[in-house]
Amino acid sequence: MAELASLVQRLEVAVGRLETVAGSGGSSGGGSPGVVSAYVEAYDGIITGAVAQYLTLSQQIGGDVQKHADMMKQAFSCQRQLLVTASCSQKPSDAALTALLAPVSKVIQQVQTFREQNRSSPLFNHLSAVSESVPALGWVAMAPKPGPYVKEMQDAAQFYTNRVLKDYKEKDAKHVDWVKAYLSIWTDLQSYIKQHHTTGLTWSKSVSQSWQFPLSSSPGCGAPPPPGPPPPPMDLSMSSGGGGDQGADNRNALFASLNKGADITKGLKHVPKDQMTHKNPNLRTQAGPVRTGAKPFTSAKPAATAAPAAASHKLPPVLELDGKKWKVENQEGVQGLVISDTELKQVVYAFKCNNSTLQVKGKINSITLDNCRKLGLVFDDVVGIVEVINCRDVKIQVMGKVPTISINKTDGCHVYLSKDSLECEIVSAKSSEMNVLVPGKDGDYTELPVPEQFKTVWDGSKLVTTCTEIAG
Repeated sequence: MAELASLVQRLEVAVGRLETVAGSGGSSGGGSPGVVSAYVEAYDGIITGAVAQYLTLSQQIGGDVQKHADMMKQAFSCQRQLLVTASCSQKPSDAALTALLAPVSKVIQQVQTFREQNRSSPLFNHLSAVSESVPALGWVAMAPKPGPYVKEMQDAAQFYTNRVLKDYKEKDAKHVDWVKAYLSIWTDLQSYIKQHHTTGLTWSKSVSQSWQFPLSSSPGCGAPPPPGPPPPPMDLSMSSGGGGDQGADNRNALFASLNKGADITKGLKHVPKDQMTHKNPNLRTQAGPVRTGAKPFTSAKPAATAAPAAASHKLPPVLELDGKKWKVENQEGVQGLVISDTELKQVVYAFKCNNSTLQVKGKINSITLDNCRKLGLVFDDVVGIVEVINCRDVKIQVMGKVPTISINKTDGCHVYLSKDSLECEIVSAKSSEMNVLVPGKDGDYTELPVPEQFKTVWDGSKLVTTCTEIAG
């Protein structure tokens, strides 16, 4: 890490030199509009437009949304610095480019970590919308189609922005405006990329200096040490086992053999057919092992050793209360997991639990299933939401009440509702094989499929979406 920090610091000094040569002034964006390149000016338009509006509304909402927005502000600032660098320098080597991308990557990770650490936040949908789409800032490394990549990340945010709109449409217009401002950032960024970086980040071609000049003037960081001297030439007059005369004799004998040409094979011993192992398979078992040296490299050998290494990396199972969060992680084939003594303010987060069953007793705030396979969940009451994300073949049974069940990026989900939870709202996106089982008067369940296929038409004034007949 120290070496990487040193490299980044030296690169920043290099950027300053390039900007001075190109007449760009400082890299902080404080110069006049004519100082920076055209595409940096266009990027500044996004920052002063949609980004500024998003930051203002985030400040008005406050709380975790404002903290998240401060991180996003830093992310856009880091990306602008990268664009200034690209506008006045040639494309660097892969190692240097990785160092240049590191500040943006670090902030993206901070944004996503903040969301995971605040799952109980009342503004969790806001945090999730930003966390799911912030990787769009990685478009600078997505050649040759950065624009479609940004669109894909924007679509990932809409699941959560729709929930924000649903929750606040009739309550607080600030949140509705926040959604519009945030989504417009990525819309504007797609237009910007299409105009200035259609096939990838554009680097300068007119600047003669490249990333190979010395960086000795970097403050607090000396010049890299010069390469060591080349190894001394091999002394051919010496052999490993004797003096110079013996080495010279061995070398002369070798050259003499090579000079024989086709006659060099005359010294080989003739092997009769009855002693050839490829014509007499029985001789192979009698002769013993043919090779005594190291075996040649084969692809099968590393493959055989890779499996145990992966198996040894298996994480230990976890079932514990961490603050207000019940953590259930890495459970494999465990039947009868039970969480009791719960409180209303607590949440349950199940991660990578496979072929297991989990029962949550009492009334709790929320439950999240993430990356689980063939997990059965039974719970009493949830006052917030039950989320199913990136799961496969899970079953959920409600014993009491739950207002909302969210199913996202999941294949195979069966929801058993109780008589008290028939008013539950089920929200799904990018999922398949979903079924809801409703209890009847006799206690038997009626299984109803959740639509997966829709038809959208334009009625002259708006889009109208309906389920298709084969949706179930």
